[in-house]
Amino acid sequence: MDQKAALAVFESLSSGVRLDVFRLLVKAGPPGLVAGEIAAALDIAPSSLSFHLRTLTQSGLLDVEQEGRFQRYRASLGVMAEVIGFLTENCCGGLPDGCPGSRDVVSRLPGCKDSACSEAAAER
Repeated sequence: MDQKAALAVFESLSSGVRLDVFRLLVKAGPPGLVAGEIAAALDIAPSSLSFHLRTLTQSGLLDVEQEGRFQRYRASLGVMAEVIGFLTENCCGGLPDGCPGSRDVVSRLPGCKDSACSEAAAER
């Protein structure tokens, strides 16, 4: 991940509502949630929520899939792993073996079982 992509991710998470949405979808795991479930869980008006979902989707943090007349949202755990990799790539002066526990930080992410997460963990 380059700095421009990381900045887009951080900017999209700078809103408390978007951070809550992303954390809720990380907790939901691979099944994700439809927009109505997110709105109900966080007590957010649907019109306001759609703006926040679009911002998170454009940054790459969410994946969206059309299911009939509903849209299902999922946290992109691969992008989350890339962000963690970006933040820790120079950990301990570029010698991750010198930092206890830093080597497998991505592989320990809850629910991080998709291929993008595995690839990001392997690169670390």
